[in-house]
Order: sequence, then C-alpha cells, then structure tokens
Amino acid sequence: MRAPGAGRGGALAVMLLLTGPLLSSAEEQQPPSPPGGDADQQELAKAVQNPVAPLISVPLQNNLDLGVDPGDRVRNTLNIQPVVPLPLTHDFNVIARLIVPILYQPDLAEGSGGTFGLGDTSATFFVAPKKPGLFIWGIGPAFLLPTGTADALGTGKWSVGPSVVALVQPSPWSIGVLANNVFSVFGDDERETVNQLLLQYFISYNLPKGWYVTSAPILTANWEAPSGEQWTIPFGLGAGKVFTVGKQALNGSVSAYYNAIRPDLPGAAEWQLRVQLSFLFPLNKKH
Repeated sequence: MRAPGAGRGGALAVMLLLTGPLLSSAEEQQPPSPPGGDADQQELAKAVQNPVAPLISVPLQNNLDLGVDPGDRVRNTLNIQPVVPLPLTHDFNVIARLIVPILYQPDLAEGSGGTFGLGDTSATFFVAPKKPGLFIWGIGPAFLLPTGTADALGTGKWSVGPSVVALVQPSPWSIGVLANNVFSVFGDDERETVNQLLLQYFISYNLPKGWYVTSAPILTANWEAPSGEQWTIPFGLGAGKVFTVGKQALNGSVSAYYNAIRPDLPGAAEWQLRVQLSFLFPLNKKH
C-alpha cells in the first residue's frame, strides 16, 4: 500500500511545479490596455465564454452546496482556477487550466462538524488552434492530483484521462461543451477506484455593456457508484458582467442550480449557488 501522506506530498510538489511555469508565463505575456468601450467589453465577454481563448484569467469560483444529505448540511468549495495559453507551434496553443479547490466538507457520519482544507487538484492541457474557424475546439489530457489534505477532501489516487472542449459563438451567443473522464492509475490501495466523468455545457447570451445571461451547470457521473446512483444533473441560470476597476479587467457572475437528478447517497446536494470573480488579462494580438 502506498502511504497516503507521501502521495499527498508528491501531488503537492507536482502542483507547485505546474503552477510556477504558469505564473512565470503569465508575467511574460502581460496584456495591453484593459477594455474600454462597449464593443471591447462585449468582445472580452465572448473571450471569457471560450475556454481556449488567448486570454490569461484567474477565476475565483465559490460553490455553496445546500441540502447536503444526510441532515440537510452545507458544503463550500472555493476553486482557484488559473488559465494560461502557452504557444506550442506556429498554429497551435496549449491552454493550461488548473483547478485548486479549498473546501469545507461536513462530517456526514456525525451530523455535525466537518473538515476544512485543500482538495484534489485538477490540471487540464488543451491543444487548440490559434486561429480557429467557426467551430472552436481543443483536446488534451486531464489529470487529477491527490492533493487533498484529509481523506474526506480527496480521492487518494492519481488519475488521468482525456478531455475535450468544443463550442461555437454566433453573435450574440456562445454555445459549447467541456468534458473529461479520469481513471485512477495508482495511489492508496485502500481508497476506492476513481472513474468519473465531468461534463459542463454552457450557453451564454451577450447583452450590451458587457452583461450576459448564462447557464453552465456541471454534470458528473461516478461510474463506480451503484447502478441508478451515478449521475448528478443540475439545471439553472445566472447572469454576469465584464467590467473594469482601475486598469484591471474583471468578470463577475452569480448563478444557481438545482440538482434535478442526484444520487440517493450521503454527500449529494439539492442546490448549488455559484459566485465567481475572474481577473482577466487579454493578450496582445501578436500572441
């Protein structure tokens, strides 16, 4: 059996190795001036809705899960999600996306109390055309690193799998899907096998002055769960706006989702409230 502590330490080291080059690249690819007029705001809003756009962003996404079974508990996850496009060839970029979760997980067995700490880190690398046509796409590997600081906060497994994103943006719409499926390859032998799907479809309608209406629920399937208890399928709606504070471009949004289909298992939530603030750094055209 692989020691859980050693696995977490190795995963944290890998996360730091990934984060360092991304931050360094972000510094080297400093943006031009922030968006000014309405046209600039609408163009930046469309870029925000494109997961493989030439845009450095640092979203801070807070997900508050309500009605967590058993006991109608509350779970909170703050995702730090840096996204950095890196040049690969003359025609292609690699879009590096990290999700570092800081979460509070209620103690489902005791009915009170809980665990706070770092969850498992996901890293995705999309290879995408620098100059896509009407159909925008990206494909690459997804990794799940066992950085969880407690058993309740992570899987204890190193996992890997394919990831894909595809979208179209006929003005004023952005319509697409992002998906990955990761499988555990090694880790703590006493922890459960990982085989899970994440699928996020997104539909946004852009309005004047950087405003937009959006729906971007995250569907999940745990293929290791009992039959009939694998899927979580939410539906909901939200709104957001691209704006500036001083010279800093920002994107803020609020949305709510109801898990219409969810497992009848401990940990399943009824509702999710999502609040997100993203720091945006549009790149120069030459990149």
